[in-house]
Amino acid sequence: MSGRRASGRRSRTDSEARLPPESHSPPSVILLQELPSYQSILRRRASVTGAHDWQQGSSGYAREHGRPTGPQSGAAVGSLREHPLSIQQKRKLRDIQQANIKYLSGWNQWKQTSRKSWKKFLEEIKEAASYLELWRHDIHSIEGKFGTGVQAYFSFLRFLVVLNFVIFVLMFSFITLPTIISKYGVFNSSYVKVPPKNIEPQCTIYNPDGPKGLVYFYSYIIDLLSGTGFLELTSLFYGYYAIDSIKIVVIKYNVPLAYLLTTFAYLALSLIWIVKRSVEGFKQNLVRDEDQFQSYCNKIFAGWDFCITDLNAARLKHSSLQYELKTDLEEERLRQKIAERTTQEKLRIYCLRIFLNIIVLWVLLGCFYSIYRATVFSQELISSDNDSTAEDNLLVQYLPSIVITLANFIAPQIFAVIIGLEDYSPAFEIRLTLMRCVFVRLANIGVLLFSLGTQISSCATAKCKACGYNYELYPCWESRVGQEMYKLMIFDFLIIFAVTVFVDFPRKLIVTYCSARPFQWCGLQEFRIPENVLEIIYGQTICWIGTFYSPLLPAIATLKYFIVFYIKKISLMHTCKPSTRPFRASSSHFFFLLVLLIGLMLAFIPLGLSMAQIPSSKACGPFINFNTSWAVIPDTVDGLPTGLQKFLYGIASEAFAVPFFIVMCLMMFYFIALAEAHKRVVNQLKEQLVMECRDKQFLIRKLTEAQKHG
Repeated sequence: MSGRRASGRRSRTDSEARLPPESHSPPSVILLQELPSYQSILRRRASVTGAHDWQQGSSGYAREHGRPTGPQSGAAVGSLREHPLSIQQKRKLRDIQQANIKYLSGWNQWKQTSRKSWKKFLEEIKEAASYLELWRHDIHSIEGKFGTGVQAYFSFLRFLVVLNFVIFVLMFSFITLPTIISKYGVFNSSYVKVPPKNIEPQCTIYNPDGPKGLVYFYSYIIDLLSGTGFLELTSLFYGYYAIDSIKIVVIKYNVPLAYLLTTFAYLALSLIWIVKRSVEGFKQNLVRDEDQFQSYCNKIFAGWDFCITDLNAARLKHSSLQYELKTDLEEERLRQKIAERTTQEKLRIYCLRIFLNIIVLWVLLGCFYSIYRATVFSQELISSDNDSTAEDNLLVQYLPSIVITLANFIAPQIFAVIIGLEDYSPAFEIRLTLMRCVFVRLANIGVLLFSLGTQISSCATAKCKACGYNYELYPCWESRVGQEMYKLMIFDFLIIFAVTVFVDFPRKLIVTYCSARPFQWCGLQEFRIPENVLEIIYGQTICWIGTFYSPLLPAIATLKYFIVFYIKKISLMHTCKPSTRPFRASSSHFFFLLVLLIGLMLAFIPLGLSMAQIPSSKACGPFINFNTSWAVIPDTVDGLPTGLQKFLYGIASEAFAVPFFIVMCLMMFYFIALAEAHKRVVNQLKEQLVMECRDKQFLIRKLTEAQKHG
């Protein structure tokens, strides 16, 4: 088909270049001259003819010298498969290439043979590596039964597993492993503990509650769930890494600098990886930015998902396409309704929307205030000496996590009711509801961190102000923040597991074996892709924030998402039904990565503030002798040679920043102009397609008239 298009384009170009004279033309030519496209070509006749004459001259020169023209000459640069030609034409071109090899020198022949061999080797390696891809068979099976939309969710889950594993490898290799090696004296290594300098004595007191004497078994379970007790003394949390430098043979390893740079590295790696993957989805999203007629044609002629092999999934896809068409008709009806609204009706609907958005704001404020109060209450009880039971202590430990989970569950239900009263189009309803849910989930984490930051920074006594933070409640506040992130991660996993086992499975059994009308009306739980994606992005944001305070948290996240994959797969196969609302794979990938990017941006804010503004703990961690974590960077720069110092300070100065900013602006303007040029080309191609449609309509009309008169 691509070959026919290419030949069609060449034939159109030839017809544009060889326009017949307008006088003394046969009737068939006169008919062609009446085509709308011909009238458009006349306006560009001179330029097109001149360009074609130049092409004819160059191709004639190539033919005179016995060289292949057109794609034949370009085949030496690019692969034949990249050209829009038929198989027969490609075979001919390949034969011509093989025949021309004998005219090359020995060196050029060797280069061409080596290039082909290397390319074949890379293709074989890539094909072999595809078989090692995680969950390859499972995801293909899900794609065949439920379509590309559901497959996009599980592919996204696999991406998070790989991302967290890479982050874990970074943190373990550059922070945890050198610390463990030095403490056990492997490879004749040694370490120097951070010596406190110019620090108030009360600020250096840190006595975590480790196991003492006879300990009941359930105490270990509580410590495992809350991150306290014996777990607080392990390499899982920030307080374990109270080391200034490590010496392995003759290498001196700066632990504080490595800790900070590794944090920057995993954040930068996540950003680059997400942006790289999202660019592909963004390109597809731009292609799908189309008018209603094109959207209708795409749904009718190209909307079917040929990856589906299951009969039930095929029926579901059929109903999904039907739902999309109904949605398009509903949106068209709403557009007509909006166009026919009177001023009084517009005023009424706008007032109603303002009122409903005020309710949404009150719901959000209620969620934020509840999380703030729960966090303050929980931290005060944890820090105070009380004789509460183990069960009460565990409930207090998880109180912020419980309140956040309830807010994440209740707020979207209220938003779903409110959006039905705002009189938006179905597509806009979905987008607005999702953005509200994204905001409430990610903002809840921000409120929790704000509450902890307020508690950490609040000082009521002079001794507390000498430390710069509330050392009485938080002798090692970084480990406490890490414990909160750890509890959020564990509780989120427990909720996913509990909902699947104790809600979805019983609901499946009741609907299957109970014929009562209320149970049948309730039906099976739908596998809603956006809600499930928000669930795992919420957990990934927690992981990004908590990795600085708990370096091994990415390992827990990797294990969590690995188990969640199988939980969701079993739930999809046995307890849930696919959502009746369709979700395209291309838009899915872009939407998932966009929300994930928002979560990463949210993680930058608290991490940046804690590194640059909040004083580091003076009783634990590698930054004891630094006022803030960021202070290790200037201190390291001051120890470098003078020339390198001047170079780094020059890069950070205004003399470098201003020209760099100007160059970046010029590059940005260049790419904007390039994008505008590409946009004009795309519009011209669209106009050409429209002209072809008009030509066909014109010819059909003439043919109909000829049949009537004949």
